[in-house]
Parts: sequence; C-alpha cells; structure tokens
Amino acid sequence: MRMYLSSYRFGRRASALTYAGGRALIVVNALDEYERRMLSWDREVDDLAQLGYRSEELDLRDYWRSPAGPLHRRLDNVDLIWVVGGNAFVLARAATAAGLAAALTESSNLTYAGYSAGACLTSIDLRGIDRMDDQNSCPPAYSMDMPAHTLRLTSTRVVPHAGSEEADVAAAHLRMRKLEFFELADGEDMLLDT
Repeated sequence: MRMYLSSYRFGRRASALTYAGGRALIVVNALDEYERRMLSWDREVDDLAQLGYRSEELDLRDYWRSPAGPLHRRLDNVDLIWVVGGNAFVLARAATAAGLAAALTESSNLTYAGYSAGACLTSIDLRGIDRMDDQNSCPPAYSMDMPAHTLRLTSTRVVPHAGSEEADVAAAHLRMRKLEFFELADGEDMLLDT
C-alpha cells in the first residue's frame, strides 16, 4: 500500500497523488467531537479535485455494526482514502469499531493519505499523542469502552505539527521513554510504500 502522510493538508509531494478521474473517500471522523464536523468539507473536496479526484464521504460510524466485508467492498471501488485531522483518539475509536485495519489489508491498490490525526492513525500506537489530543473525548454514539487502536501501517509513531508547543511536549515524552517516532512540521509531507 502506498501512503501519503502530512502534518497539515497537502505538502510539496502531494502532486505524486495526481490521478485524473480518480475516486476518493474522505474520512472526517476525527472531527466527530465537534458540532460543525463538516465545516472543512468543501475545502477537502476542492483540494482533492485539484489532483483529479471525485470525492465522497466515508463515515466510519456506518460500519460499526457490520463485518469488515462491506467496508472492504467500499474501499475496492476507490483509488484514495483521505483521512483528515482532528482528535486522533476519536478517529482511532471510529476506525477500530469499523474494522478499517482489516479492510485496508485487502486493498493493496489503494493509497492511504492523511494529515495530522489521519497521519497518526498509521502509527504503531498513539503514545505521546495524548500530550496533544484529549484521549478521553467521547462524542455522541461513542463509548470510552471502545478501543482506540491504530492501523499499524508503520513501525514507528508520527508526531504532527512539529515545532508547536504541544508537539514539542509529545516529542519530549517519547524521547524520554526512548520510543521511536518521527516528526512532521506543517507544510512537510512524505510518501511511503508498505
């Protein structure tokens, strides 16, 4: 699977995602704790349209009571999944309950792209990110009993917004515990193949 990770929206490597006639799913579940979760929707759609994609929303909550199969079939019909920022723990709970990790393993031709919380979701775990996001956030329909597992698409951790006070605290926490991670500042991005 190819991955595109950034700290905030698109960086200079985003042109590598260009795909005329491409189909994309946008995941905004990291914003579920906010009443105006779709406030940035038009911006996200416009950003992807500039790279050639037609976009639809993938609301992970729609798959919470379904086996991974239906979600896998939905992913089979697209070229890119774009996972936006917000609260990484809310996003991880939504993704875990939907079986996103299992569905992605069946979608080798799909590109996973995400920024901020969407990039954190690819990490081995969310250690350190609790210094940036409220791990106890529980939007309507969510439960604190829901596990917040990551996708484990990388063998390390992603700390976005490097240089901000919160990111510096997260990085210091991880360094002190000798845990592996890499940082992305706003405007920075990377392409990975797994």
